[in-house]
Amino acid sequence: MSAARQVVVEADGGSRGNPGPAGYGAVVIDPATGEPLAETAEYIGVATNNVAEYRGLIAGLTAAKALFPDAGDALRVHVRMDSKLVVEQMSGRWKIKHPDMKPLAARAAAVLPPSSVTYEWIPRAQNKHADRLANEAMDAGRDGRQWEASASTAVLDAPARTPSTLPPVQGPPGDQVAGAAKARAALAAARGAADTLFPVPEPGVPDTAVPAAPVSAPAPGQPAGAPQQKAGVPQTGWGSAPDLGAPATLVLLRHGETALTPEKRFSGSGGTDPELSATGRGQAERAAGHFAALGTVHEIVSSPLRRCRETAAAVAGRLGLDVRIDEGLRETDFGAWEGLTFGEVRERYADDLTAWLASPDTAPTGGGESFAEVAERVAAARDRIVARSAGRTVLLVTHVTPIKTVVRLALGAPPEALFRMELSAASISTVAHYADGNASVRLLNDTSHLR
Repeated sequence: MSAARQVVVEADGGSRGNPGPAGYGAVVIDPATGEPLAETAEYIGVATNNVAEYRGLIAGLTAAKALFPDAGDALRVHVRMDSKLVVEQMSGRWKIKHPDMKPLAARAAAVLPPSSVTYEWIPRAQNKHADRLANEAMDAGRDGRQWEASASTAVLDAPARTPSTLPPVQGPPGDQVAGAAKARAALAAARGAADTLFPVPEPGVPDTAVPAAPVSAPAPGQPAGAPQQKAGVPQTGWGSAPDLGAPATLVLLRHGETALTPEKRFSGSGGTDPELSATGRGQAERAAGHFAALGTVHEIVSSPLRRCRETAAAVAGRLGLDVRIDEGLRETDFGAWEGLTFGEVRERYADDLTAWLASPDTAPTGGGESFAEVAERVAAARDRIVARSAGRTVLLVTHVTPIKTVVRLALGAPPEALFRMELSAASISTVAHYADGNASVRLLNDTSHLR
């Protein structure tokens, strides 16, 4: 019988255009020393981000298997990726609905026995090695060549690694019942933590969810077909679930009213940057009193736009905290629509508005930002904040689109969910983020502090 062997695979993929020129990268790491054992990367032509990420996973698993061809079922691989879509789908917690993802997931599941592989979501900052490999592959494709290992400098960007022990395999990927049980256990363990700002009854976690990231048009030439996932033995009870500790709790405060708010005009980051109105200043003060009474906010982070900075300053003054500015929390740039009402946009740019409502990849008229672009930078800001905030409550003072985006991604809802949420001025929403990448929405659009 072959001796047991444990390795970590970090994988990533990217597309410059989504779909556009794409590549992937993966590195196999010895968990006992933190040293890279193998690197692989490839330019794959035109594809979407999701396709490239799955290709990176497949390549990483294949490289791990090739390193230890005699290990057989004794090989244990722990996959770490910053793609929540891939991690959740391969862990069996999310359904695989897109036809291009199904055959790729099947290929990934077939490389090694499902019981030999575990998955973990990590922030992008912790996946620099694989990210650099993917970008090297895309750079090579741009220059008309393929990536070469001998020319790679990706290891220089790798985060410092310390020896670690792989988590035990708790059932094969594809076992949705076990996956949901783990998520429920993590949420239950964190319930009642001292820094939970808005305690609620035990949240229910669905056995399946829609992917959190917007799904782009399928890449040409990808085959269709659905994998047959192996049924595992469901985990019974919550005793064997990992202790994820207290979550990072993000409290999302929309700024107070400006003169444009009651008129329902587009007011993003490409317009006049209005100040708070008298009503908005009153709302900010009431929000400040609310948080002062709770006394549970550890840090305040604000959008750079004036209306948010003014709202954040009111709260910070009551709490005795500084305000950190994060560019990722700014509102969408609405291009030529800035300052216009929805009706005015419909009159002047009917076709552009229809296209914008139909696709998260479409930008407003005149060079604004698409919802897909906004989601990417908001998710990056969220990841930066969550990574440093375990067990802490952070107040994010921001705008309608960033708040809806954080909630949408936490729920795993499709992009069109942005149009199905109501967010009042100075309203409060809350999302808790756990160490394994799972999230729990605890509050949405609360305005009770304003009454």
